[in-house]
Amino acid sequence: MTEDFYCDQVLSGKTEVKKVMETNNVLAYYHTNPYYPTHIVAIPKKHISSFITLEAGDNLLLLELLGVIKQVAANVTREHGACRVITNMGDYQDSKHLHWHIVHGKPLR
Repeated sequence: MTEDFYCDQVLSGKTEVKKVMETNNVLAYYHTNPYYPTHIVAIPKKHISSFITLEAGDNLLLLELLGVIKQVAANVTREHGACRVITNMGDYQDSKHLHWHIVHGKPLR
């Protein structure tokens, strides 16, 4: 497997996911190996390696992605009273595809 789990496994359909929300350009789904009791991942369907590699031409996609993140975070907050929205870069980023975690609860491990 390459460094992009999202393109290689999720978007290709090789790994089945439980969708939370989907638009033409964005997918949010429950993490396949969650680190939190509630752990949702939001990704652009277009390959973008990282938040810091976004280009000016990606602005509309970023707005769509943030809109999905906002809706999912609002739903998690409504259900649980709080959530965190996290993205990682550099060595902290395991999969080299822009993704955001919407999480609630104490880490499972």
